[in-house]
Amino acid sequence: MKRDKFIIGTRGSKLALIYTEKVTKFLKKVSSTHIEIKQILTSGDENQNDRLSNIGGKGLFSKKIETELINHKIDIAVHALKDMPTIETEGLITNFYLKRNSPNEIFISNNNIKFQDLKPNSIIGTSSYRREYQLQSIRSDLNYKLIRGNVDTRIKKLENGDYDAILLSKAGIEALGLDNKITQEFNTEELIPCAGQGIIAIQCRENDQEIINILEKINDNQSRTIANAERNVLKILEGDCDTAVGVYAKIVKDIVNIKAELFSVDGKQRFYVDESENEKMINDLSIKIGEKLKSESKGSYKR
Repeated sequence: MKRDKFIIGTRGSKLALIYTEKVTKFLKKVSSTHIEIKQILTSGDENQNDRLSNIGGKGLFSKKIETELINHKIDIAVHALKDMPTIETEGLITNFYLKRNSPNEIFISNNNIKFQDLKPNSIIGTSSYRREYQLQSIRSDLNYKLIRGNVDTRIKKLENGDYDAILLSKAGIEALGLDNKITQEFNTEELIPCAGQGIIAIQCRENDQEIINILEKINDNQSRTIANAERNVLKILEGDCDTAVGVYAKIVKDIVNIKAELFSVDGKQRFYVDESENEKMINDLSIKIGEKLKSESKGSYKR
């Protein structure tokens, strides 16, 4: 029997709600069913001080939402793909995506000072070892310090003088209308983003055919292809939220290019792969790249 409403579960952050409203608009174009949005406080939002790996890893942003999905408290879950664990939770399916937003990284500093112009020993805030090691390979004379919290919180910490600069994803900044805060933008050639950066993912129960049929109508096929390829690399590496790995796949005229880099635990070793293939071979290519990184690094990336 057709349901009279769909309930979408999401984190309660300003950015998560903007992403959810975007999904809702697409759903309303293909379904007349009433939609409700349920905000769910995740463990990752409750603790905004410690490094994720110390309190449970990436799943802290999705586990409580997934539990509500499994228990039929919600029908659909909306996530930032980059915040999701690589291995799918049993009984659920994450295979629907909106068109990718910018995957780029952006740099915000006090007094609008560019990265290369910062004074030695300036403090850079990032929650990611990947970002830290990428920037450290360009400038090792700066101090890199953990920063947690949503975008507004991080910007406030910067403006309060706790940091001289911070590194964030452009997709979030754009969605929040904070483009005017950007000091500098790094493209994917300069800083390879984490897998799935800039992609909004939609999740449901794997046996909920009514929802699956609807989500298929709003899915962006190229984003699905790219998302699955980038995450394939992570699956091969069996990495967690502390694995310093960047993966970026791009399709141009039936040719897919995948760039990936992996850093050792101490950030001193960098393993890099850049290969292209026909789009039809994207899954094989992503697995090949993951295996190459795993082989060359000899486990030096595992904490």
